[in-house]
Amino acid sequence: MAASQLQIGGDESVLLRVTHSNMKTFSPEIRFSLQMTVEAVKDKLWRKCGTSVDSMSLELYDETGAKISVLSDNARPLGFYSPLDGYRLHVIDLDPSSVTSGGWLEDTSLVEKYTISEEAYGKLGGTFRKFKETLPLKQPPGQESKISVNDMEDLCANIKIGDRCEVEPGERRGTVKFVGQAETLAPGFWVGIQFDEPVGKHDGMVKGKRYFECPPLHGAMVRPDKVKIGDYPEKDPFEDEEI
Repeated sequence: MAASQLQIGGDESVLLRVTHSNMKTFSPEIRFSLQMTVEAVKDKLWRKCGTSVDSMSLELYDETGAKISVLSDNARPLGFYSPLDGYRLHVIDLDPSSVTSGGWLEDTSLVEKYTISEEAYGKLGGTFRKFKETLPLKQPPGQESKISVNDMEDLCANIKIGDRCEVEPGERRGTVKFVGQAETLAPGFWVGIQFDEPVGKHDGMVKGKRYFECPPLHGAMVRPDKVKIGDYPEKDPFEDEEI
């Protein structure tokens, strides 16, 4: 009588590697309570692999690959079969029409893809293509500024080296260090700025050509329409703090 009674601790569990007869890449490590019935184990595995409880057969293998037992009694607790950490629990799907058969759960090339013609796609609303059409057109390289070369030159006539300025975007303040055309940049006029803070991109050298001197990350070359000349003292980093 005593030999037929199995005593299993309430907090005992085991970590098993699970494999599947129809899925070669399915090999997760799953922790099971030793108190779970075999039927409960199958139900947990059904949620992991898709094989129904009624169509599932379970085999237990040790770390050497030797079969220990077939878990044939759904009412028995898992601990009855004495699994240990690292053992392998193999799922056999007995249903020939199972969702796991045919390999399409692993190989997406076997799944029939939905296709649509260019004409039909163009008529659809709410697509990414329609969204892109609503975005403003981006200027191609070398045409970043919308103002003409003549307008740039006119703007530069009012900008002198040493002027204090504020640059958009970001209201970044600094001092003008260069005004003119830059041979290593796109055609047109450029203004070189030494920012008060390290919010720039370089130290005055651009693509191997030095246009002015400044500390690293304090320099930038911008179009003249982005520059406002005026009385722009250096910002006090503490001016917005409460006293």
